[in-house]
Amino acid sequence: MKQKLLNECIMRFPALSRNESISRSAAAGFAAQTDPKASDIAAVKIAVSEAVTNAVVHAYRNESRAEKRVVEMTMRLYEGGLLKIIIKDRGSGIADIEQAMKPEFSTAPESEERSGLGFTVMSSFMDKVKVRSAVGKGTSVILEKQLSTYEDEKQ
Repeated sequence: MKQKLLNECIMRFPALSRNESISRSAAAGFAAQTDPKASDIAAVKIAVSEAVTNAVVHAYRNESRAEKRVVEMTMRLYEGGLLKIIIKDRGSGIADIEQAMKPEFSTAPESEERSGLGFTVMSSFMDKVKVRSAVGKGTSVILEKQLSTYEDEKQ
C-alpha cells in the first residue's frame, strides 16, 4: 500500500564542501516536523552528510564545467513517519555500485585520506540505502528512515 506524502522539499546547491553542513541542517529541520527522537535526527544528519560529501568529493573529481557541479536533495515525509531523502548529482557516476558499497573501497587517489566508508556509514544509520548510477550521467543515493517518536515508546 502506497503511503500518503505529507510534505516535500527540494534543494539545489553547488557541489562545494561548505554546503554539506547546510544540507545536514536542512535534513534535520525537515525531519524535526514529526518530533522524532534525537537519535533519529542524528542518524539522518550523519547519513546526509556522508551522501553529500560523496557527491562533492567524488562526482565531479574530473569535471571542468563549474555550472554542472550541482547537488540536488529531495526530502519527502510520508504518513506514519517514513522519511525519504534523495541526494542526486550529475557527475561521473559509479561504474560498479556493488564494489563501491564495500567497506574501505574508494575512488580517491592514494594521496587523499579517504576511508571509503561512506556507504557503510549511511547503511548503519538508515533503514535502507539504495544507489542508482550511470557512468557519465550521475548518481542518486536514496536514504530511508522510519522516524520514531517518544510517543511510539509509550504505546
